[in-house]
Amino acid sequence: MAFDIKGILTPFAALNQATKPPHTIRYPKEKKETAKRYRGFHYNDLEECIGCGTCSTICQNGAIDMIHIEGHETTNGDSGLRPRVDNGRCCWCALCVDVCPTGSLNLTTDYIYVTDDPDSFLWIPGVDNAKEGNEKLSWQSAEGLPLLEYDRVPMKELEGKERIKSFAEVVLGYTEEEARKEADRCIACGICTDICPVHMHIPEYINAISRGEDEEAVRIIYDNNPLGETCGKVCTRRCETTCAISHRGEPIAIRWLKEYVTAKVENAELIREILNPEIAPPNGHSVGIIGAGPSGLTAAYYLALKGFDVTIYEAKEHAGGMIMYGIPKYRLPLDSIDKQVEYMKSIGVKIQYNTKVGTDISFNELKEKHEAIMIGIGFEIPYSIGVTGEEAEGSIQAVNFLREINSGRHVEIGDKVVVIGGGNVAIDAARVSKRLGAEVTILYRRRVKDMPADWEEIEGAEHEGVIIHPQAIPLEIISDEDGKVKAIKYANAEMIPDEKGGRPRPKIIEGDEHIIEVTSVIGAIGQEADYSFIPEDIKERIEISRGRIVVKENQSTNLPWLFACGDIANRQADAISAIADGYRAVKGIEKLLLNKEA
Repeated sequence: MAFDIKGILTPFAALNQATKPPHTIRYPKEKKETAKRYRGFHYNDLEECIGCGTCSTICQNGAIDMIHIEGHETTNGDSGLRPRVDNGRCCWCALCVDVCPTGSLNLTTDYIYVTDDPDSFLWIPGVDNAKEGNEKLSWQSAEGLPLLEYDRVPMKELEGKERIKSFAEVVLGYTEEEARKEADRCIACGICTDICPVHMHIPEYINAISRGEDEEAVRIIYDNNPLGETCGKVCTRRCETTCAISHRGEPIAIRWLKEYVTAKVENAELIREILNPEIAPPNGHSVGIIGAGPSGLTAAYYLALKGFDVTIYEAKEHAGGMIMYGIPKYRLPLDSIDKQVEYMKSIGVKIQYNTKVGTDISFNELKEKHEAIMIGIGFEIPYSIGVTGEEAEGSIQAVNFLREINSGRHVEIGDKVVVIGGGNVAIDAARVSKRLGAEVTILYRRRVKDMPADWEEIEGAEHEGVIIHPQAIPLEIISDEDGKVKAIKYANAEMIPDEKGGRPRPKIIEGDEHIIEVTSVIGAIGQEADYSFIPEDIKERIEISRGRIVVKENQSTNLPWLFACGDIANRQADAISAIADGYRAVKGIEKLLLNKEA
């Protein structure tokens, strides 16, 4: 008979365990302390969450879906969705927490939940444990190494002192390696697409760049933006302000990635070869467009693809509108604009240059030639500064100054310039003046943080030696005996809080007045449109409010055949908004002339 040592020892082992505390407890009478990093139930800070869906994307068990929560209001940069967790599928790996770009999603030490409801395994973190969840946080991504890359690949630029020597492009662009690395940071949440005025397919083209499929990225960009390279260089990039990654790091360089991939396409012929556009046969309908700015070029491009006979009437010798004549060439080189325009012309867009409507051809003539007309003229008439002595020689307006410089003409400004204003036009005028060899000071009536100019442009001006004097209000332009500008008088201001909660307003400090000797004063406090070419009977039938033409859906006016786009129809004053207007106008014109719901 075999000797069973195990059978003899087993009772003694059991007796030994009897002296130790039990692993189980009598719940709920007794409670056991959990480890600080225990992975219990999910908790989500609903206010911090932006509904990007990264948690749902990474979940390998399909345990997280994104849903609307009734009564929860959201804003721009928020998809409006929130995660719901299926605790029957969840394995508590915490990957969803580790990749949350806002840090809103966490796990708690709470791990016991008793209910008779068989469907209660579906949890909405932050709703179903709204009261106690935040008090029991355990696993948080901030405590470990992030799975996402939060640092942006830096963009190389010419050094400040070097770049003021010429009008060479400041931004040097990404290399292929840098572009791939930056594109890899994108989590493809799509929130950027929602905020983009054109609703560009941003995650799609960035992911194509990441995969090394640059030509596919170009095709994706041109699907709803024919001026992608322009936007890659000068867009106001609202998309980046809502980037999910920006909540804990630097936003994806959406603009620079667009610039990288579109600038690689060296000429119009190559653009056409890559896109291989499908051009519809002529449909027999004719459209006239006034102004070859971003909105006019966009509308003309997509109308031509759809078979319309399109002619743009441009008053100047170049296409581009304010992007051509208002943006300095160190930001947007001429050959970049020409390349994009030449491609448009290759697919059938016709442009009549040096043709000013109201002078070279009447508005009524256009109405007789075309079934629909779109106006996209922009704001080119500058406001006066409104101070004594403004009529002096050497007192000039920024839009006129920039137009002359971009046209290749010389403007005499001397060696000491003061620019009045705080927007992008003021910054552009100041930086151009530096390139012409002047000492430059910007006088702005409010604080630097109140300046409407893009922060990158402000920073660029400072790197180039432009002096920004905030809370300074011009009082008088002083002339010499020959009527030429010799000085400007200004007063410092204090900021007075607004009782209604608005932004503080500047108030002159009595007695705190100063005089700066100057050779030129450049005003940049805003512009308006010139509607003198529109016949009075047409003006009476459309609505113009606060200097802008009032438009309906798809950019139509009170006259069904007349459309308006760009600065004259929206207050955003940027190229991407004008492009969006032009894209919408195409849909309106299709509906009008083809009875087609686009």
